[in-house]
Amino acid sequence: MQLPVLVAVIGIGLIACITDLRYGRIPNLLTFGGALAAVAYHLVTGGVSGGLSSLGGWLAGAALFFPFFALRGMGGGDVKLLAAFGAWLGPMTAVWAGLYAAVIGGVAALAVALLQGYTRQAFTNILSLVMFWRVSGIKPLPDLTLHAGKGPRLAYALPITAGALVSIWFPLR
Repeated sequence: MQLPVLVAVIGIGLIACITDLRYGRIPNLLTFGGALAAVAYHLVTGGVSGGLSSLGGWLAGAALFFPFFALRGMGGGDVKLLAAFGAWLGPMTAVWAGLYAAVIGGVAALAVALLQGYTRQAFTNILSLVMFWRVSGIKPLPDLTLHAGKGPRLAYALPITAGALVSIWFPLR
């Protein structure tokens, strides 16, 4: 892993975590700017193939979390953050970062639910969502969307950043 890539991922992740925790948002300037910087860096250091790999990483990151955004269970900033990391890390590492983020996020969500006394309601909501999807097809359940839900919130920039860092330190190829 090249040092500029590691520095960029840590820097973008740190800013994303701070803004997500403080404001509940991840700025577009950070995600799109980070992705644009990644493509430019990889074009300069790796030529056209480096730039294409960076774009492929951006697409892989965006595609991985987009279904959750489309179902209104995740914010757009989270999708764009994984895409920005993907632009720095490349397609395969972006996929691993997203998978690690999902596992870390699931554990964090369970911990938040336990600490907030929300565990029973969380499992009831999951069961309701599965039953709704069985009857109506996979689409957002209006009462359980990110904006309409009444449960505790998880700043997902934290698990996404952790997933990106785990994918760097424990690369699986």
